[in-house]
Amino acid sequence: QVQLVESGGGLVQSGDSLRLSCAASGRMFSEYSLGWFRQAPGKEREFVSATSRSGLLTYYEDSVKGRFTISRDNTKNTVYLQMNSLKPEDTAVYYCAAAASSEPVEVQRTNYKYWGQGTQVTVSS
Repeated sequence: QVQLVESGGGLVQSGDSLRLSCAASGRMFSEYSLGWFRQAPGKEREFVSATSRSGLLTYYEDSVKGRFTISRDNTKNTVYLQMNSLKPEDTAVYYCAAAASSEPVEVQRTNYKYWGQGTQVTVSS
């Protein structure tokens, strides 16, 4: 069982940066692949980024490549999402999630078992 709590969202202007954090409680944090997803109003929840259990492998959705960086600190049971050059289309509720997956990096939403409650990111133009 893993409990996830996101923080760091807020209201920013286009071009600004934010860093989201997701703190996990529970055992064996390092055994989970971790991901970030987002959901805008009226849209389905979509994949943003994921990292492997060690943090050495990462994967990004095309629209955030070069702007977002995922990282994890297994000593702190925390995963981060650094978001730079934010755009209005990045506005969404951002969720972190954990998957006990055999894949090095899990990108399939349906394979994520544990989810946080989400944090709102709003980017004004």
